[in-house]
Amino acid sequence: MKPIQTGIERLVSDPPRSLRGKRLGLLANPASVDRRFQHSRCLVEDRFPGQLKALFSPQHGFFAEKQDNMITSDDMVDPVLKIPVFSLYGHARTPTKEMLEQIDTLIIDLQDVGTRVYTFVYTMALCLQAAQSNGKQVIVLDRPNPLGGNLIEGNCLRPEYASFVGMYPVPMRHGFTIGELALLFNNHFGIGSELTVVTMAGWKRDMLFADTGLPWIPPSPNLPTPMSAMVYPGQVLLEGTNISEGRGTAQPFEICGAPFMDIAGLIEWLTRCNIDGVHLRPLAFEPTSNKWQRELCYGFQLHVIEPKLYRPYRTTLALLQAVVSLQPEAFQWKTPPYEYEFEKLPFDLITGDPAVRKGIEDQEPLEALEQSWIEGQRDFEEIRRPYLLYE
Repeated sequence: MKPIQTGIERLVSDPPRSLRGKRLGLLANPASVDRRFQHSRCLVEDRFPGQLKALFSPQHGFFAEKQDNMITSDDMVDPVLKIPVFSLYGHARTPTKEMLEQIDTLIIDLQDVGTRVYTFVYTMALCLQAAQSNGKQVIVLDRPNPLGGNLIEGNCLRPEYASFVGMYPVPMRHGFTIGELALLFNNHFGIGSELTVVTMAGWKRDMLFADTGLPWIPPSPNLPTPMSAMVYPGQVLLEGTNISEGRGTAQPFEICGAPFMDIAGLIEWLTRCNIDGVHLRPLAFEPTSNKWQRELCYGFQLHVIEPKLYRPYRTTLALLQAVVSLQPEAFQWKTPPYEYEFEKLPFDLITGDPAVRKGIEDQEPLEALEQSWIEGQRDFEEIRRPYLLYE
């Protein structure tokens, strides 16, 4: 198999003539590297000497140093290139006119994780909107979807629940690369920016990240491995509850639990659910930060043994339904705020539809919940087809 070339590698190996003499900006973070671990800002500077005028950073900061949600980053000066770094998760989440006055073209090189709630893609969407308003060109450098590009899973977001963890009506597991998402946002949802996507070479839709041969650099602090990204479309739901999603441990999202969880009862319950491709191993842990800090929690580690059978959204919904049924007095839905939304329940913002929470509370069979999503998934499949860049 030929090595996969990411968008940044193709950009610097065959730069478009349209970038000659242009002032460039780059939206990036530590995961913005080539296969030899060279950072995109250095690659762009080497290929276009003196043209890179500004850097931009998404949530968690340019160095991915901020651990949690709603922790902002300040603007800074890059210690390597000595150019400004504008935070897009600070005093502004949309590039301002003053930021964009310094550049002609914004290059975006971010590693997405294939899940609707990941804020990087909405930072990209806001950049597309700002570029359209200010007459700037955008180039998105494509990277693999670590979950593969074939399967979609979950309900589509209801527009009235749009937020910074979901701006557009797509399923939780969307099956797009970040370049394909950019085309969907820009064209189908009407942003209308001057957009170019630099595609990958060699990537196939059935590839998981381990199949790519590329290095995994955590795109955010609590997705340290491809496995944490694999479970994330389901385990991220726990952020809307009082169950620890493993933040404050060495295996965020792969482990979960709370002091009140009845492991024996949960195992008995879950054996009656149709959960494939994953083994939930009982364990106990103490988070060093976040929920249940320094308290002994009982829960599970998710071991994905058949990735192509595993359905992360279904798995975590089954776990939640079991906890709500067995321990309704101890379990709680997290209260606002969440990602700068101060009224709606965080769980409803994450799922994008309060019917999911109500289905859990009412013990609606998972099969019935999934059946209610089929029409939306079919509509989404039709919408997404024109924007698929890879066979």
